[in-house]
This record gives sequence, C-alpha cells and structure tokens, in this order.
Amino acid sequence: MVRAQGMRATIPVVEGALMTASDQTVSQLGEFGLIDALTDVLGTQDLLVDSAVLVGPGDDAAVVSMPNQRLVISTDSMIENVHFKRSWSSGVDVGVRAAAANLSDILAMGASPAALVVALGVPEDLPVSFALDIARGMKQEADRLGVAVVGGDVVAAPVIMITVTAIGSPTDRVIERSGAQVGDVVAITGRLGWAAAGLAVAMRGFSSPRVLVDAHRRPVIDYDIVRAGFAHARSLCDVSDGLIADAAHLAKASGVRIDISSGSLTVSDPLKDVGAALTEDPLNWVLTGGDDHAFLGTFPADQVPPGWNVIGAVSQGQGVGVDGADFLGLAGHTHFAGQ
Repeated sequence: MVRAQGMRATIPVVEGALMTASDQTVSQLGEFGLIDALTDVLGTQDLLVDSAVLVGPGDDAAVVSMPNQRLVISTDSMIENVHFKRSWSSGVDVGVRAAAANLSDILAMGASPAALVVALGVPEDLPVSFALDIARGMKQEADRLGVAVVGGDVVAAPVIMITVTAIGSPTDRVIERSGAQVGDVVAITGRLGWAAAGLAVAMRGFSSPRVLVDAHRRPVIDYDIVRAGFAHARSLCDVSDGLIADAAHLAKASGVRIDISSGSLTVSDPLKDVGAALTEDPLNWVLTGGDDHAFLGTFPADQVPPGWNVIGAVSQGQGVGVDGADFLGLAGHTHFAGQ
C-alpha cells in the first residue's frame, strides 16, 4: 500500500453514536465535510431541478444559464499567513497567484474566462505599494488570457485577504468532473510537487532552490496546452489540492476508480535534491502537493492531445490507487486539518 505523511481526520463518537455535522467543530468535520454540510443547507439539489443553475457546487466552477447564454462562475480566496507570507512573497507574486487560481477553475470547465471581480481586505498599515503590486500581478496574469479585472471592493482587515470571482462562458461544451468513463486514460499537464517542495523550503527559512520557492510564490501554467485538451477531454479538473485529492474528487463525481502509475510521474532533479536535503520522499510532493495548478483530465486512449502526459487509467470501482494499491494517508491539502 502507498502511504503519505500525515493521518486521516476522524469523527468523534459520542455515547456510541457518530456525532452529527452540527455537533462538531469545523476542524473535526474537515474542509470537504463542511462544504457538503453547507451545500445541504443551501438546498443546491433543489436549485438544479428547475432553475438557471446547470452545474452547482462540487465542480471547479458553477454553470448558470442566462437568456441566450451560459455563464461559468467560480470564486476563491487567499489569506495572508494561510496561503502566503509577505516575508517570502511579493505583492506581484500574490496577485499572479490569486488570478491564476481563479482563471484555472474556469478553464477546468472547458470554458473561456472573461472577467474577474476582486474583494481586497488589507491592514491599515500595509504599504500602498504592496496593494498596488497585488493589482499589477493580477493584471499581469489576466492579460495572458485577455481577461479584464472589472471591479470589486476594498475593506480594512487584520491581514491581507483576497477573494476573486471569475466569470466566463463555455467555448463549446461544459467539461465536468463527472464525465470520466471506464477505459479512459488519465493524463496530466503542468508541474506537480514543485509548489509543495518550495513551501517546505520556505517554511524552513531558506530561499533556494529558487526555482522551487518561486513555484510556490506563483504557478506557471501553459494555458494553450490546457485549452488544447478541451476537444477530447471527457472530464477535467484543476489540480489545486494535490493530485491524489483532486483525482479522488473526479473519481467520486464520475463513479469510477482512477489508477495512477508512479513510474509515469515526473520527479524532477530539484525535487530529488530538496527531498534528499530534507529527508523527504519527493514522490509525496508530486502525489499530494497542491498549488501548482496542473490540470488532470481523462481522454479516449487515442485522443490525448500534445503536451498531456498519460499517468494512469480509469477502471470500474471507486477511489484512487497508486501502482495497484489504495492510497492511504493524507491525500492533499485540506483546510481545518492542522496542516
């Protein structure tokens, strides 16, 4: 069995019975358990029956039908000291990363982003230059796709807090996580493990290898290669939480099992070097590290586009396996898990 560092969160038992969601703290329930509980309260399934909502929570973005058009909408937040630290990230780094995270979610639906709306919370003593650099970074990344930042809000906050809403429209068809079919191959484009290794380096107070620390500061995404996958992808997912975690989301949505071959994954020399220095297995960063914003898709075996690397296959069953064994341990980043 393949194991990763860390332990699974468990739900406490009270008087011989499992606690309900309402009886727990968010730490006990976990990030994805909290999302499920909130979705139940909001009655999302009722909305999907008879409304303009075509795709609700559970995918990379929502899809809403408007008169004569469909909108793809996603929102994401970045919080200082949770997602980044000013001691190792510049304002431009933060802006690029905030924009890229949201643009990726729109692309992961097979859609073309059109606009970003930003809510920015900042401490009163933040240098204006840092706030302006955040805007410059966002514009820099948005310009790569011809996307405009069209508005938002600015408020006082104890730390820097950025919430971005991205709006787009399907280029042809909506590509959901639920489209994987038995017999598909699983393919990836983009780097894996670099941001996680860079974070491990930065948290120890080091600034090198710079290529890895820079990977944590801001993702590097080849949007053209991602869009080349739209024509034949049966399912698609932005890898923001980690390969295993996001593959599990895709497998659950599609009702299939995803089997990954570790031998098909690229463990670069910088990862190997840092792994040796920190006595860490670099493969764990590749399997469970998030924030590189690679893309995971499933395709017919004869229709994998250039720039996508086949790393596994879709089979009957459930969950995610690595080299034929169930993956045990912490599959990727989740909030409220003490990571």
